[in-house]
Amino acid sequence: MLGKTAGGLFWMFRYLERSENTARLIEAGLRIALTRSGSTDEEWISVMQTAAVLDGYNVAYDSVVTRDQVIDWMLRDRDNPSSVLNAVEYARNNAKTVRTALTREVWEAVNECWMSLKSALARKVAERDLPHVLQLIRQRSAYVRGALHGTMLRNDIYNFARIGTFSERADNTARILDVKYYVLLPSAMAVGSSLDNVQWQTILRSVSAEGGFQMAYGQDPRPREIAQFLILDRRMPRSLAFCIEKMRANLGYLMSDYQTRLPCHDLAEKLALQTMQSSIDEIFDTGLHEYIQLFLEDNALLGQQIEVDYRFTQ
Repeated sequence: MLGKTAGGLFWMFRYLERSENTARLIEAGLRIALTRSGSTDEEWISVMQTAAVLDGYNVAYDSVVTRDQVIDWMLRDRDNPSSVLNAVEYARNNAKTVRTALTREVWEAVNECWMSLKSALARKVAERDLPHVLQLIRQRSAYVRGALHGTMLRNDIYNFARIGTFSERADNTARILDVKYYVLLPSAMAVGSSLDNVQWQTILRSVSAEGGFQMAYGQDPRPREIAQFLILDRRMPRSLAFCIEKMRANLGYLMSDYQTRLPCHDLAEKLALQTMQSSIDEIFDTGLHEYIQLFLEDNALLGQQIEVDYRFTQ
């Protein structure tokens, strides 16, 4: 496969995952704001920190934070490279580049995703319409994944698409965990309080993990078990362990297909071991923030190495 095609597939599915994750973050921000008394505008700083779009927002709005501006910035602002509108357009542009590698169903799902969201985000979203628009973003991303799973041959095309998906998903879950523990809590005294527990429940809901957690751990959400579920549980499709295992597996299929072991394969194996070698107690004892920051750095390095090894720019 040409490196340009591989890169197009990788980034097409990264951008689609990013659009869905942004919608999930906005929904989490709305729910977290409901747990606070008084003004809630400052809560949106943490949401933008999670999405890594705070610096751009501060430049655009002179650091004046309001809920409506933040939501509009994250959903549809053209000056925000990671806005949902931009991310879906980037995904469609990449899909056009690799059109011959996709089945008709996948291409149509991507194209319909773009047209639906372009229409829904053509103007500022009214508060009453926001739940519907956020649901639409998630649904359209899911339709593309469904078309991929249901129609694509399990070859290198499929593998690059999956690697892009799980690279972005792992990054997002890690950022959600980090901003919860490092930014959202008003003080150390809140740890273990009813406020703390409500916020952890909100984090579960933002990654569609509330039902799965209750099946695995029961009805009473405890922060340590929630963190274990989202970091180490291989059954949870948005956990760090699950995402890294899928990346490692798909890279392994590429190694077998091309009969070549590259540096990215070694990095994937190393990251998989690092993710699973510590217990949740050890992670909390040494620092959840420090653990997550190291994971984010290593995951980013893995993505960069994949680009180099498979020559995405050529």
